[in-house]
Amino acid sequence: MSQSQSKFRFLVAESETPEARQGRRESVGRSSGETYLGILREIAPGSACDRIMPADAGAELPTGATLSGYDAVFLSGSPLHLYEETPETHRTVAFMRAVFASGTPAFGSCAGLQVATVAAGGSVRPNARGREAAFARRITLTDVGREHPLLAGRPAAYDAPAIHTDEVEALPSGAVLLAGNRVTAVQAAEIRFDGGVFWGVQYHPEIGLDEVAGALRRQADGMIEAGLARSQDDVEAYARQVDDLHREPHRRDLAWRLGLDEQVTDGHLRRTELRNFIESLARLGREGLLAVGK
Repeated sequence: MSQSQSKFRFLVAESETPEARQGRRESVGRSSGETYLGILREIAPGSACDRIMPADAGAELPTGATLSGYDAVFLSGSPLHLYEETPETHRTVAFMRAVFASGTPAFGSCAGLQVATVAAGGSVRPNARGREAAFARRITLTDVGREHPLLAGRPAAYDAPAIHTDEVEALPSGAVLLAGNRVTAVQAAEIRFDGGVFWGVQYHPEIGLDEVAGALRRQADGMIEAGLARSQDDVEAYARQVDDLHREPHRRDLAWRLGLDEQVTDGHLRRTELRNFIESLARLGREGLLAVGK
């Protein structure tokens, strides 16, 4: 990363509930926001990173900070269902609207994409084609996506870590669809609203394969209910293979067994979208990011 990139100031917005946050820590040792903090510091060494929990009552920015004072905001995954009218969803959507209004560019994964969608006037629903678990398969770029800097370096079709039970039903007016697959029509999108811009994906470029395995174990009952596994033992056997591949990413036998290639097994390639967003921000600046695609 360049010297200019090392001076970024980032804000990570983690909208997990306290219970989900604790469960994730017990499972893989870190919350979704803590995963983001670690990856951002790896991609842009020297960056200053703060974290906020917008779903929590009374959540506030650090003393003296403003949204417009950050170079970018990153929205993590979350178990929130954005179509439910709860204090947590209301607070999270209100936060994202404030991010748009501040003009600060934003990036989000999984629920982060859904939060930005609802904040800008689109809609979210339960997955119409059922749970997408462990990996999203054959994500395919749209014509616009092939030219968009968010997906630079991705092949025409690729897999990525993903586990979600909700999806974007309708993108807001003016949004651009960048990628989708057979299970989830909106896998990547650009959203512009109220002077701000958001680049996001339904999958998880930020997580490691150990976190995929942890998510499978935490959601084993849902996997069985969805017909993706017949027993807890089935889920554990699959999760153990994913864990093994995390520890030994060059194991071709494991990659073959799981049907994965380097787009997932190579950590550098797996984080393509995050790196592209940060590099685009460094190259173009805030105003330049707003001008992409216009």
